[in-house]
Amino acid sequence: MDGQHLTKVVLLACGSFNPITNMHLRMFELARDHLEDTGQYRVVKGIISPVGDAYKKKGLIEARHRLEMARLSTDSSDWITVDPWESVQPEWVETAKVVRHYYKEMLEAEQNTDDVDTVKYAKKRRIEENHFGVSSHQKKDGLQLMFLCGADILESFGVPNLWKQEDIDEIVGRYGMVCITRSGSDPHKFIHQSDKLWQYRQNIHVVREWVTNEISATQVRRSLRRGRSVRYLLPDGVVHYIQEHALYSAESEQRNAGVVLAPIQKNTEVS
Repeated sequence: MDGQHLTKVVLLACGSFNPITNMHLRMFELARDHLEDTGQYRVVKGIISPVGDAYKKKGLIEARHRLEMARLSTDSSDWITVDPWESVQPEWVETAKVVRHYYKEMLEAEQNTDDVDTVKYAKKRRIEENHFGVSSHQKKDGLQLMFLCGADILESFGVPNLWKQEDIDEIVGRYGMVCITRSGSDPHKFIHQSDKLWQYRQNIHVVREWVTNEISATQVRRSLRRGRSVRYLLPDGVVHYIQEHALYSAESEQRNAGVVLAPIQKNTEVS
């Protein structure tokens, strides 16, 4: 397909990145290869958006450290960036709102670059906002944002009160997502068993990682607490930063212990 008719895609990954690992970065490369192999897309940018401190996850160190480690990890990339917007918010921000924020920024940047006609731009936005159910894969031109995640995030859609159903509608139905498989996970089966995800199955790209890589941030933190080497699991700059700031101790792992996760607390109160 002519490059001028490919849909340009921005990949957005949200999460704790506590700490960011080589596998987090690998997801972007896998997603880009998969999308561009379809002949329909050209991936132009990747965004890493670390969650803010108000998420209240057990063992979550300060956002300023996680943000800086993410920046260090992408120093050598010419297309993956780190954005601080979500991490500096005083309150926890729903992922759907984060996606919406970057989508708006993306369109505004494209509008400024291409000098898009204002009326056409506004009409396009209204159409997209009113038709979440239209498959993202049917868009053959313009610019699209896709939510990038691992299979664990996809399966978390089934955890009670962790996600609002309307947020799943928006993230998957309106924007689309790329899901990277992990050992022991079966995203296709999970999608099949979920009426909600089955409805939007055409918007979900499942990418198989044939080179098994089971780097886990949880396991990395455990190794660090025990004084074990984590070199080659994390970018060297991140390893040095952790050592310099003495991050990830037994004490830090107890941070937010006993505190209800922000989305569960918020969604339970609403229900």
